Amino acid sequence: MKRYETVFILTPVLSEDQAAETVEKFKNFLKGKKASIKHEENWGLRKLAYPIQKKSTGFYTLVEFEAEGDVVGLLETEYRRDERVLRFLTTVMDKYHMEYAESRRNRMKEAKKA
Repeated sequence: MKRYETVFILTPVLSEDQAAETVEKFKNFLKGKKASIKHEENWGLRKLAYPIQKKSTGFYTLVEFEAEGDVVGLLETEYRRDERVLRFLTTVMDKYHMEYAESRRNRMKEAKKA
């Protein structure tokens, strides 16, 4: 099993509840394919670098998970089928990527404490 990181952007016309429901749908899809979710971050509504489908903002979400390689293709097919997803990117995490992600999470925890 490999560890993956996926970031997807949802359309800004959704309410907060609808965006959370969509994220939950993708998490349940991964769990149904026997993937284990290691970490999730909701980055909220952010400005896009360039307009996508005439929209200038979107709800960003990051999910780290461990799964077999064929699950990524199935997940990306689900992204393409869902009209609420503007863009997505899934990458394999190597050991350096995992170390960086862990250190970034620790820095965020410390910043929240301060």
